Amino acid sequence: MPASLQQIQTQKLLLTPEQIQMIKMLELPATELQQRVNEELQENPVLELGEAIDDKEPIAEENDYTQDDDCSDVFGEEQTEDPLINEDFDYSQYTSDDEYDNDYYYNGSSPMQDDDQRESPIIASDDFYDYLKEQVGHLKLTEQERQITEYIIGNIDTRGYLTRTPEQMVDDLAFHVGIEISNEEMQHLVDLVRHLDPVGVGAYNLQDCLLMQLRSKKQTEDVQRATLFVEKHFVDVSKHHYNRLQKRYNISEQQVKDAIQEITSLNPTPSSSFGSNIYEMQRSHVIPDFRVETYNDEIVVSLCDEDIPALHVSEDYQQMLKTMQNQPGKKSKTDREGIRFLKQKIDSAKWFIDAIRQRNETLLNTMRAIVAFQRDYFIEGDDSFLKPMILDDIARVTGYDASTISRVSNSKYVLTDFGIIPLKHFFSESLTTDQGEEVSTREVKKILKDVIAAEDKKHPLTDDQLVVLLAKEGYIIARRTISKYREQMGIQVARLRKKA
Repeated sequence: MPASLQQIQTQKLLLTPEQIQMIKMLELPATELQQRVNEELQENPVLELGEAIDDKEPIAEENDYTQDDDCSDVFGEEQTEDPLINEDFDYSQYTSDDEYDNDYYYNGSSPMQDDDQRESPIIASDDFYDYLKEQVGHLKLTEQERQITEYIIGNIDTRGYLTRTPEQMVDDLAFHVGIEISNEEMQHLVDLVRHLDPVGVGAYNLQDCLLMQLRSKKQTEDVQRATLFVEKHFVDVSKHHYNRLQKRYNISEQQVKDAIQEITSLNPTPSSSFGSNIYEMQRSHVIPDFRVETYNDEIVVSLCDEDIPALHVSEDYQQMLKTMQNQPGKKSKTDREGIRFLKQKIDSAKWFIDAIRQRNETLLNTMRAIVAFQRDYFIEGDDSFLKPMILDDIARVTGYDASTISRVSNSKYVLTDFGIIPLKHFFSESLTTDQGEEVSTREVKKILKDVIAAEDKKHPLTDDQLVVLLAKEGYIIARRTISKYREQMGIQVARLRKKA
């Protein structure tokens, strides 16, 4: 067939440069957004700090709700449509095929990313006390409460222990500073400090520090027994009188050994590893993007955007443009270029302000949906309450595309009553037990880790033996899956775990 030229008419949906920039803004964490705003202020003279008098009402940043999973109380009857995503639009033309390989798969049958492969958090300070004060800065406190809370932090020693009792600090404040506060109010603020990251900070002594960490863990039989030993028989534990514990409770040597293993895995000096909690933020400190606070059974969600300045378009430049456009007579080349320049800068400034507003709305809607889905976790603070959740689950509730949920969740952190947590922590696939119940793969990994931690180090468990043990617990998992989970958690094969 001879070559020929043909004219074919086709329809193709493409992203505008503004939409591409909007997508990129969704990915920015709070600190990078602040930097982006500063850059825009320097580049665009039309953009000014502060809110314009006739600005639109700011989007709501908080929402109280007590309902469970349907999220109807969060979003109301009408769902916010994704301003960037059309359900008929193929994003594969503009995004890498590897994007979801580096985040989370939203197809339930796809493998999850290694939980330990997270992006490096932004380092804000290497000082332990600054780290604690920064967390306090994200709590909703009055100015006096904030001052008192920082005073409490100042009474924490280099180990991470609180050196003064609440009653002593009440007397100190009244005598030296003239601040009157009740013992109950002081105890409330002390409790806030004792809930900061790392777990165990603000403990009164070693025993209290260990108990705080044990009570924050999933309450397995070994953890409960370890808590009992530390609370009731701390002297026996500290002096290694394990045989007394075995006789007192008529339990096996292995049961005592498993409980002691839980105790020895704890950190006796919280300050020595601050930021090195289960989320592996080693000696680094992330700036959270969201704040989730719990009041009894009510949850409040808000953005941590205090450092992001309000912006508006300069009235002077807008008036200047109107004057130049309405000027009678034929306009010179210089006038036309001036009008074009001003119009471009004003349009750019308006788009930038609207992009931030739209970004914040998308982030809040997504976070509220996550909180509603994982409500039990945010009430209890125990990983065992986390439900299996994939990107599509949140996409269905919010009306956004799964790729938008991925961008919102990537590199974002949330400040909770239990510490600062990456949003990725709330996403996991599900496995079905022999009872037909769906459980999170994160829960399975925790059980696998506990089983390996309690094994006889002289005869460590092979992957095949782990398959059998987990099957007895009701988790039917293939050996290759056990091997994958073990590698993801950084646990070596049996022969390398063996100790003489």
